[in-house]
Amino acid sequence: MKNGNEIRIVDATLRDGGLVNDFYFEDDLVRALYQTNQRTGVDYMEFGYKASKKMFDPAVNGKWKYCDDENIRAIVGENRTNLKIAVMADVGRCDYQEDFRPKAESPVDMIRVATYLDTIPGAVDMIEDAAKKGYEVSCNVMAISRSDEYDLRGALETIAKTPASVLYVVDSYGALYPDHAKRLVDTYLDVAAKYGKQVGMHAHNNLQLAFSNTMLAHSMGATWLDGTYDAMGRGAGNCAMELLLSYLEREGYEKYQMAPALPFLDEYMEGLKSKGVVWGYDTQYLLTGQKNQHPRAAIKFTKEGRRDHAAFRNEIEK
Repeated sequence: MKNGNEIRIVDATLRDGGLVNDFYFEDDLVRALYQTNQRTGVDYMEFGYKASKKMFDPAVNGKWKYCDDENIRAIVGENRTNLKIAVMADVGRCDYQEDFRPKAESPVDMIRVATYLDTIPGAVDMIEDAAKKGYEVSCNVMAISRSDEYDLRGALETIAKTPASVLYVVDSYGALYPDHAKRLVDTYLDVAAKYGKQVGMHAHNNLQLAFSNTMLAHSMGATWLDGTYDAMGRGAGNCAMELLLSYLEREGYEKYQMAPALPFLDEYMEGLKSKGVVWGYDTQYLLTGQKNQHPRAAIKFTKEGRRDHAAFRNEIEK
């Protein structure tokens, strides 16, 4: 049996799932998710974004778009558990100098910095600021399925020289087939080994490959694996946490258990669906994933209730 010390499982349900319902989660759900993560053995729970209230109106977004420390404390108290708390912050979309208090004053353990290739200098500043304040830090480089390999490697080399401990492979568009995913993971592992960093995997399910690509990354040496319960996430959703937990049980990781997730799925995730919250694989997401495009057009297609997929395919090809 394996104890799980060599890997870390991150629950991104509130953060990626929040992109589906504008981060309006009731406290009962958030508290139940927090308790479920403890029971299943999940290592980190990502509560949402640390977004700028100057840029994103709090009147039209739920509180987990901003992850104020007092709102997190209302759920976790002093968090005297083994479950660590994470938040994500996008370069250029947060006020990190003001909003990131010193770690000693915050319930947050890890800042997950999200960046594009053209905002790497800003990411470096954010990583260094968070590390100086006492946080663990990871870095997610987004939209890498459309990046030039030379540019990506250069960006990873830059990030790897910062205090960020984890470099994340992020399939933002859900466009990675296993052969492409393997090449990217190889690149990340090569850079990570050079600088003593770890590699993570965050997958989207446009091609119904989020789970298999996550397993592939783990088999190659990625040690940080993201999932969301019932695969809740933007558009086609993410790697389903219950699938990931079941896989880890099968692989002999005694720390992780899938069964405690079932009551949460039954009551809360089904409850969200019954209220009309929509996410998950559908043909329109296959089409944007196949074309390696941002899913925004498919999200619009879904919200409009369209089913004319042939016409949609012609639209995105143009």
